[in-house]
Amino acid sequence: MNDQLKIDEKLFHSRLMLGTGKYRSLEEAKDSILASGCQILTVSVRRAQSVKINNINTLLKGLDWSKIWLMPNTAGCQKAEDAIRVAYMGREIVKNLNYIDNRFIKLEVIPDPKYLLPDALGTLTAAEYLVEKKFVILPYINADPILAKQLEDIGCATVMPLGSPIGSGQGLKNLYNIKIIVENANVPVIVDAGIGAPSQAAQAMEIGADGILTNTAIAKANVSKDMAQAMNLGVKAGRLAFKAGQAQREKFAQPSSPVTGLVGS
Repeated sequence: MNDQLKIDEKLFHSRLMLGTGKYRSLEEAKDSILASGCQILTVSVRRAQSVKINNINTLLKGLDWSKIWLMPNTAGCQKAEDAIRVAYMGREIVKNLNYIDNRFIKLEVIPDPKYLLPDALGTLTAAEYLVEKKFVILPYINADPILAKQLEDIGCATVMPLGSPIGSGQGLKNLYNIKIIVENANVPVIVDAGIGAPSQAAQAMEIGADGILTNTAIAKANVSKDMAQAMNLGVKAGRLAFKAGQAQREKFAQPSSPVTGLVGS
């Protein structure tokens, strides 16, 4: 409780955030969300608005929103204008769940259909507009330190650099750039996309990331509930290691036992 994550003016004790897609069943999604201990759950506005998709609406109605903070996202938007329009739709979704002060939006502007890489200029344009309209913006970006700082400067509540492409499970392919973002950021840095295992989540937290957002690694695991719990532990372990401070690396071996009074000396 003494190490809470603060986004805008909202405090969270969990640093793990989850997505809601790709699960094999509604029950599996619910069990995984609960096992993860997450407090922030993100859902695609387009999925939630679709009358053809009943599971996501049932899921939203079946969770305890006094314990979980819903963060609508603009997934599927290829242009800034689309993302802005969908953000307003997301605000209506949270109103329907009786939120009073939830203005969170995970901003995604992704014109690339193959690698699903975000558009820097489109993201910056949409973020600037939405921040002015009093949305709390959490932008999904490439691991670009300059863009991260620009988004912070215009008032974004976090920056969310990708570790590797969405759903790839490749881990932290952009580790060096993420380190630079963490070093320079005055807002929380949430590593989003590419996390495929608890060890990768721990690695991101060990370098000072403030949180992790993952979906595919849990939803596509053989036992999603167990993977959700493992991710929770990985995030906690990485955070504790970062706070503890790692021992300095040495070029040569360093004896762990006393070097005085050796036999034969």
